[in-house]
Amino acid sequence: MFKAVKQNRAYQDVVEQIQDAIISGTLKPGSQLPAERELKESFGISRGTLREALRVLEQKGLIEIRTGVSGGSIVREVNSEQLSENLGLLIRNRTVSLRDLAEFRKGIEGGVAVLAAQRANEQDKAALRALLAEAEGYLKQGRRGWDAFIRTDEKLHMALASISANQLFISVLESVYLNIHTYYENFLPREKRVLQENFDDLSGIVAAVEAGDGERARELAQGHVDRFNAYMEEKGPR
Repeated sequence: MFKAVKQNRAYQDVVEQIQDAIISGTLKPGSQLPAERELKESFGISRGTLREALRVLEQKGLIEIRTGVSGGSIVREVNSEQLSENLGLLIRNRTVSLRDLAEFRKGIEGGVAVLAAQRANEQDKAALRALLAEAEGYLKQGRRGWDAFIRTDEKLHMALASISANQLFISVLESVYLNIHTYYENFLPREKRVLQENFDDLSGIVAAVEAGDGERARELAQGHVDRFNAYMEEKGPR
């Protein structure tokens, strides 16, 4: 299954070979990697190099290292949840710059808007209109309705993701919206005009989705991200 590695990049080669075996299905979820001695001989590496590689694989969520008599390196199931967990940590700890977050969101949310416009049925459109009406109610409360408005805004974005019917988009955006509050709380001005502009953007996106105009929906979704990123960059780090 494995072959000797190049010594100048030994642990990286080990990581890549085991990772490829897991992703390809050669190593099944729940199975145990060969014993440490066997892995050392297969790769032609030291114990320290092997353990470094296994730690990296564990950090990636590809294996679980168990100790004790029945211990060993157990292969974990590869799914979008691991990606979401890692992305969530990056956002929650604000280790992603505002610019990088905006560029990432523009790509994801633009694509989601296009798919939503192509795939929305009448029930989906009614759900979007209901969320828009809910947001408008909180908008009328001014600053008192700020937090509730933001939560409804997130529900509307997630509704668009759900309509896209793309599980990766759904999983990634769930992670984004569960953790992006730390940026809003630190860098977004809590002013009614900001809520009004947010609402106007959402209204335009919903209208484009209802009309089946994917390119217009993409344009509005990406402009929405740009607008609010600009507000946060005025107050926060780049």
